[in-house]
Amino acid sequence: METSVANAGVAPGRSLVGAMRRQPLAAVGVTLLVVFAVCAVFAPWLAPWDPAQLDLTGRLMGPSTAHWFGTDELGRDILSRTLFGARISLVVAVSVVGLSLGVGLVAGGLAGFYGGWTDTVVNIYVTNAFLALPGILLAIAFVAFMGPGLGNVILALAISGWVGYARLVRAQVMAVKEREFVEAARALGATDLRIMTRHILPNILQPLIVQAAIGMAGAVLAEATLSFLGLGVPPPAASWGSMLNDARSHLFDSPHLVFFPAMAVMLCVLSFNFIGDALRDYLDPRTQLGTGL
Repeated sequence: METSVANAGVAPGRSLVGAMRRQPLAAVGVTLLVVFAVCAVFAPWLAPWDPAQLDLTGRLMGPSTAHWFGTDELGRDILSRTLFGARISLVVAVSVVGLSLGVGLVAGGLAGFYGGWTDTVVNIYVTNAFLALPGILLAIAFVAFMGPGLGNVILALAISGWVGYARLVRAQVMAVKEREFVEAARALGATDLRIMTRHILPNILQPLIVQAAIGMAGAVLAEATLSFLGLGVPPPAASWGSMLNDARSHLFDSPHLVFFPAMAVMLCVLSFNFIGDALRDYLDPRTQLGTGL
């Protein structure tokens, strides 16, 4: 009775490694994500220079053996700043998705499970109020009011990002709560909390995992946008968005200032998108039936 229906869609002999072989883009995404994670965790040891160290005599140097990615307008090593920027981007991505998913799971679960006035308040009034403003504008307004900083950036993006998860959870809960195994658990006297955690939640994890993977890509882009506008992590902390902002005035005379942080943002976002698409195909029972799995 407590067996997850979602697990029944995955063939026992199907391995994740085999799925990645059939989807090379998934392997590329995982590889890129591992590289960025290693750079973020071991940035103090991998960075050849202090990312905040100034060297005005060596400003705007092109890539060389001493500075593989060159230096910026203050003589800071771009490679070191790119490595430390990966730490901020991944921390923001994981934190924002975790907070958004947690709030959305509670709000959407209550609205979908109980319905009635709870669903009306959460789904019609609260979520529509948040959807009335674009998420990035809401985040900009929050950070502008609270001030720049890593914690404020995470809170701002989570405040504007939980609505999508709440609506997804609500729709999934409304579909699953009418299934026979949920009715059987209720007939046996299971509490609402047990039904939600043991019967409904395991059966709605698939779309949540996919949405979380894709949501991390959006969080990286949003953090880079806020940092580009000067509302992200304050200096001297290295952020890809602030690096792009500093490079605007040297776009033509020193294009390497733009190229390397822009490539870092692009590859990081691509890695999450590739992983999200692969997870969607891997976890979707219709895809498995279509391929004879």
